[in-house]
Amino acid sequence: MKHINIVRAVITVAASLFLAVQANAEIHSRTNELIVVQPKDLPEQAQMPGNSFFLYSDSAGFTYLYVEQQQGAQLTVFDVTNPSKIKFVVSSPVNGPGAFDFVRPLDGHGELVRFRDDKTVAVLDLHKVKSPSLHIINAMSEGGATEALGESGFLMVNEPYNYVRATARDYQVIDISSPSEPTLLATIAQVRHTVVNNDTGTTFLLGSEGLTVIRRTSVENDYRIHQMQMQN
Repeated sequence: MKHINIVRAVITVAASLFLAVQANAEIHSRTNELIVVQPKDLPEQAQMPGNSFFLYSDSAGFTYLYVEQQQGAQLTVFDVTNPSKIKFVVSSPVNGPGAFDFVRPLDGHGELVRFRDDKTVAVLDLHKVKSPSLHIINAMSEGGATEALGESGFLMVNEPYNYVRATARDYQVIDISSPSEPTLLATIAQVRHTVVNNDTGTTFLLGSEGLTVIRRTSVENDYRIHQMQMQN
């Protein structure tokens, strides 16, 4: 019995150390206002480089991040409603002519998509947020610039469209909570796309190593309090 208790104690200590290491894997500023969550600290699917991404909030209060991966062959969805607990939802194959970009929301339940090399446009149907479907639009052979017609339509100009590739840049996160000792928290390599959830203050960066998330805890707390007040 004594031996069993010792083994249990060792396992408990080891588990505690493992959890401590996991918790410390994130990079925190001095005041914990900024938290950098690296790809390795996110679900495995976030460690794959992506081509483009966008945020979508549904009527139920959930926010999802849609990431295009594998040169347009795969769409991966993450639940980012709670920035401290980002969850993998699904990875789905995409039947399209190649890599694409998300252009603009449509009618609250869709996203306009433009393929980079094929001059094709499509709609990503988000009525089922966890099972999105892509629908190619049979439009002009030379579909150029688009102009919104509210949220439920758009105009497309008959002109050549030339895709301008996003320039990859390294981003650095600097902590200035102590102005006399500014500190470099992290460098995110080869970032091509960024998007911000203004409700929670969360910044998402899509780089060569996958998805990086920068959290702002004060904004998260204010938003959480606001949500609780709205429910009362």
